[in-house]
Amino acid sequence: MLPKIGITLGDPGGIGPEVIVKAFSSLNSLPEAHYILFGSSLVVEQEKQALKIDLDIRPLERAGDKSSPSFSLFEIETPLKIVKKGAACKENGISSFSFLNEAFKEARKGKIQALVTAPISKHSWKLAGLKWKGHTDFLSQIYPQAIMAFWSDRMKTALFSHHLPLKEALKKVKKEKLKDFFLRLHHCLEKFQPGKFHFLVAGLNPHAGENGLLGSEEEKKIAPAIKEAQKQGMRISGPFPPDVVFRQALNCAETMVIALYHDQGLIPFKLEAFEKGVNLTLGLPFIRTSPCHGTAFDIAGKGIADAQSMIEAIKLAYKLSQRLF
Repeated sequence: MLPKIGITLGDPGGIGPEVIVKAFSSLNSLPEAHYILFGSSLVVEQEKQALKIDLDIRPLERAGDKSSPSFSLFEIETPLKIVKKGAACKENGISSFSFLNEAFKEARKGKIQALVTAPISKHSWKLAGLKWKGHTDFLSQIYPQAIMAFWSDRMKTALFSHHLPLKEALKKVKKEKLKDFFLRLHHCLEKFQPGKFHFLVAGLNPHAGENGLLGSEEEKKIAPAIKEAQKQGMRISGPFPPDVVFRQALNCAETMVIALYHDQGLIPFKLEAFEKGVNLTLGLPFIRTSPCHGTAFDIAGKGIADAQSMIEAIKLAYKLSQRLF
């Protein structure tokens, strides 16, 4: 039986619709599944015409033979009359949230095994009066144990904190919170590859504190949390100097770096894997992935967006869903 993978259209003004249409047109690049696109036919048809791609995406109720791969559209009502490309706006924010919310409901009901989300604009969401700062923030309202991770063949990282001002992120570096995070992350990955993953923890300060000379957090908070996790059977070590730990993990398929704040993890990851990297939310009862790029308003509507990260997000969603279900 083929899995059902939901895909949200993302912000209509960004490159999400473009990379989805391009990904769907590359059928040979995708695993065999039933792909359900949560979005608006207005947006999809406009994108197909702009790209000159003839793609058969049928309404969900007319999806046809369930034994063979298919693309179908879960039509969602939006306030859109025309699609404004290249900038944030209220209507796009309302629409992209509606796409996500409907797909999320289907995932919670078990009607889809994985969810792939095209990029949204936090600014569009703010203009729409929404309080969340992105997909993971929204998902965390129901699943507070959700973890933001980034995945590629050559590098993997998980973020202890994500969309916070730096000084707020630093306040969260406490022994008990770290230990809890380490063990939750370990538990999540045990579901996919039991006994395989080794975790490297990045230090907070330059040179991982240099034995207390450049900061005390490593000795007082981070190292004790690592020791507690080790006692519970987790393969974890550190803290390592942040400027070398990613190099240690590079090309080690079963090694994941734990970054203590957003940019500490994302700068090296996007430098290495921007085209093929995937944003992965762990700690959910279903798989959720996303391309690691944003809405790219500067190139939206120009037809030049690279769909590779979206294709990789779909592949990873398929692969992990096969292990989870």
